[in-house]
Amino acid sequence: MEQSPWRFIIKTLILLALFSFISAWLISLFIGDDMEGSGANIGVIPVKGVIMADGGYGIFSEDVADSTEITKLIRKAAKDRSIKGIILEINSPGGSPVASEEIANAVKEANKTTVAWIRDVGASGGYWVASASDHIVASRMSITGSIGVQASYLEFAGFLEDHNVTYQRFVGGDYKDLGTPLRKLEEDERIILQAKIDKMQDFFIEEIAQNRKLPKSEVKKLATGIFYLGSEAKQLGLVDEIGGKKEAIDYLKKELNISGAGIREYKVEKSLIDALGGLMSENFFQIGRGLGSSMQERERLEVYT
Repeated sequence: MEQSPWRFIIKTLILLALFSFISAWLISLFIGDDMEGSGANIGVIPVKGVIMADGGYGIFSEDVADSTEITKLIRKAAKDRSIKGIILEINSPGGSPVASEEIANAVKEANKTTVAWIRDVGASGGYWVASASDHIVASRMSITGSIGVQASYLEFAGFLEDHNVTYQRFVGGDYKDLGTPLRKLEEDERIILQAKIDKMQDFFIEEIAQNRKLPKSEVKKLATGIFYLGSEAKQLGLVDEIGGKKEAIDYLKKELNISGAGIREYKVEKSLIDALGGLMSENFFQIGRGLGSSMQERERLEVYT
């Protein structure tokens, strides 16, 4: 049976893409952080994207700062005797409160001089992580602060009513379906949810006050959820210095009394199986994703710093 020319072309393109992907992965094994950072004494760890706990990775998905992987990198750098100081390269709008706290705790437990370098964004949970470091450097035009907690979901009660769809409620415990988008939120439920958010906000404020050695009352005044430019954050005591990577390195050289700085960049190491699995799952996810699944993703209460 004669093979269709188009089928042959498609197969060839797939094989070429797969070969290129495997080649790039193999090359990355030989130019990883160990060889790149030969003789290094400063480690750079990226915290980029939305901060999530076990966020997972897709080849073409938006950046996710996986707290599990980032804490591993911090501990790896902390155990390396050749590494004297750590720079956290932060470009994150925040994310999960739990994941943000996990990374911040790992920074404080590193027992090495740490500098947070805020590039474009170090807001909310991203700022929480930065505050755990010994020194914060930020661009004057970067977005910092935004100390606050939000929780939201789409409510479909009116939509269901308009389409003559009813929500049949069976619960063991009056508040078991608290926050379901399928019915209107009662006033007592709203009060309960707001109280939880207020408590989490108080935790956030306490951490920033402790990390930055600021009075809690002062941080509370700043914790309106508004973001500050780096220049404003410097005046408010939320960052220590205006600058970039050079200033972060200079601070470590001075603090550690070292004349030269060798950089080792720590990155998440992925096996070929993980990478291929991520590529395939990402493709299938995009193929199967539709309006229904998009709506389903939002049918839950989500809390973010």
